[in-house]
Amino acid sequence: MLIAHLSDPHVRPDGILYQDVVDSNAQFAAAIAHVSALDPRPDLVLLSGDLVDHGHAEEYAMLVRLLAPLDVPVLAIPGNHDEREAFRQAFAGQSWLPARGPIDYEAGDRGPVRIVALDVTLPGLHHGAVSQEGAAWLDRMLAAEPSRPTIVMMHQPPFDTGIPYMDLYSCREGSRLDAVLSRHKQVERLLCGHVHRFMQLRFGGTMLCTAPSTTTTIALQLRADATPASHIEPPAMLLHHWRERTGLVTHYVPIGSFPGPYPFA
Repeated sequence: MLIAHLSDPHVRPDGILYQDVVDSNAQFAAAIAHVSALDPRPDLVLLSGDLVDHGHAEEYAMLVRLLAPLDVPVLAIPGNHDEREAFRQAFAGQSWLPARGPIDYEAGDRGPVRIVALDVTLPGLHHGAVSQEGAAWLDRMLAAEPSRPTIVMMHQPPFDTGIPYMDLYSCREGSRLDAVLSRHKQVERLLCGHVHRFMQLRFGGTMLCTAPSTTTTIALQLRADATPASHIEPPAMLLHHWRERTGLVTHYVPIGSFPGPYPFA
């Protein structure tokens, strides 16, 4: 099973640049084209939040247009830049979409790897939180299929990255999530977005991976007094490859045209 993981495209209305600097729509279109050209083609695409920049209806209309060429099933969760009801309207008709409340769901039979989405966003705020209700719901979902390889997807990561201006907006009450995941050994990955960088660490007895953004990269600055900054680096995605004999392998994949291929390996 092959799973493409895109995050934080920050789609804008037609003709409007993200932060007045970068064409996030064109970057996301390039990412969609890259996914479509993969051979073998992915079985599933995950979008881990901040699909649009301001939560406006015209941004979601553009998102729908950009996703239209993608001939692969999509699962998505909102981020802190999304607006929950507008998000719900954009994905109306999708079998995984709950009719009300947080966008928590179990994705159904999509292949050998099960996908469970946990919405940790707090409307109107940039940080997230694992609520008692959300943790209890996730515990029940994981307990339902204890032997099936599972990915849990959320937006804000539940740890301090060391980048001070990002850690203001992390997912709080991460200890609740840690306790739940530690009880369920079938969880292969906890996947997050939000930080516009690839990071990985052990968390809750499994591996946590954050996805890069298709738009900009938040600067890696570890001084406590660092000023917020971003760079326009090559956009990237993650590709998660499940095979029975090896489990889940995660690849970091730059998006774009680069010199090569050359006849050596």
